[in-house]
Amino acid sequence: MKRKDYEKAIEPLYTELINLQRWIVETGQRVVVVFEGRDAAGKGGVIKAIEAKLNNRHVRTVALPKPNDRESTQWYFQRYASQLPSAGELVLFDRSWYNRAGVETVMGFCTEEQHDQFLSDCPVFERLITNDGLILLKYWLSVDQEEQEERFQERAEDPTKRWKLSPIDIKAREQYEAYGKARDTMLKSTHTEYAPWFVVDFNDQKRGRLNLIAHLLKHLPKRQPAAPAIELPTLTGKPMKERIPDGFLIEEAYSEAEKQDE
Repeated sequence: MKRKDYEKAIEPLYTELINLQRWIVETGQRVVVVFEGRDAAGKGGVIKAIEAKLNNRHVRTVALPKPNDRESTQWYFQRYASQLPSAGELVLFDRSWYNRAGVETVMGFCTEEQHDQFLSDCPVFERLITNDGLILLKYWLSVDQEEQEERFQERAEDPTKRWKLSPIDIKAREQYEAYGKARDTMLKSTHTEYAPWFVVDFNDQKRGRLNLIAHLLKHLPKRQPAAPAIELPTLTGKPMKERIPDGFLIEEAYSEAEKQDE
């Protein structure tokens, strides 16, 4: 999808997301959206797109690192439960407790018994939190291996994106089929009416973002009306210039040569 077409299509979705956030804030809703999927599927990109125009005081992204020594001795869901939203908050999980159903089981970071226990416990955990009024939606971002490899190569070649490639990501490249089987088991065991799964094609990331955001808005159809227009009164007097104390203003760090290079 061309960039200009994407930018035109997403503008009305931004307005709807803002009105959705107003409903969440003004009615005290607690909303969690889980984003799972293969490495390089586009989880970070769609989360950034959702957050782009929202009030960051009421939206939060959770992307937890691997558990530390203390956390690894706790109840598995404990560190995730502590990140759940308060009233009026939207929380977006960039990977979640479903790590145990995916990377942990495929890469051997948990035992088969731990994996099976997770699949048994997870619907109970999600039933408890949704019974308490929390709204939970779960998205799996799907990408073909050929497209995934192209994105890996792009990350490897781009110095600004290399941080996205971890040693685990590189090892996991050979486990494409195993991840697919683990995903199917996860979907079968944890898709429920109160915490449903939705799969979105992300081979075209721009189109995938539009589809996911539009689906999210349809699944949470309540909105607050758009905020009324604000008419700013005319300033009294001439606009003033900023006065900065001597010695604090930095010199031009970005040279004209650099501007010309752009």
